[in-house]
Amino acid sequence: MKAMILAAGVGERMRPLTDHTPKPLLRVSDTPLIEYHIRRLASAGISEIVINVAHLGEQIMDYCSDGSRWGVTIMYSPEESPLETAGGIFNALPLLGNMPFLVVNGDVWIDYPFERLAQYRLRLEEVAHLVMVENPPQHTFGDFQLDDEGWVRSLEPGAHGWTYAGLGLYTATFFSAMSEGKMPLRPLLDAAIRTGQLGGERYAGQWQDVGTPDRLQELNDMVKALT
Repeated sequence: MKAMILAAGVGERMRPLTDHTPKPLLRVSDTPLIEYHIRRLASAGISEIVINVAHLGEQIMDYCSDGSRWGVTIMYSPEESPLETAGGIFNALPLLGNMPFLVVNGDVWIDYPFERLAQYRLRLEEVAHLVMVENPPQHTFGDFQLDDEGWVRSLEPGAHGWTYAGLGLYTATFFSAMSEGKMPLRPLLDAAIRTGQLGGERYAGQWQDVGTPDRLQELNDMVKALT
């Protein structure tokens, strides 16, 4: 299985930290966020990784290089300007191939065992499988609901939802209705929900969306306490 790390975003809410450093290279307990993903992907037996880059992308390419120091092979999908999530993945499909692939946001920290997704076999109807977590304080209502059979549903008013962790298993088929260019992931997720093709699971472990300097500091304190 191949994996993709999404690392092309500008990180507007992290300014001024991201004025000179791309968000995936911001450090948590002296280690760049993106390195946590690479190490854990390698430990899960995933040795082929694609990273999309745009904002200060040369820094990411210089730091990660070809991936050999972690025992993996890294390929890059450059973007002249950030194509957003779906656009970035679509642009990288020639590198990802036709088999299901893991996608993780470069600006999240999660201790989910990647080998679980590597071993997961999509059901016949599934075109993607999301990992969802408890709603953080900044996103109290969540993104979606999850039924008892593991199908992702639209969030109904007043219902308890879950937050998409920025981690999932995708197929090229999931992106078949879109064309090249800038596009967020949410419209494709909603379309897959409407056709009953979006699966998911809940994860109860540690997760943090590193969206602001305060959250980065909270994560740094948490990780240092765990080590």
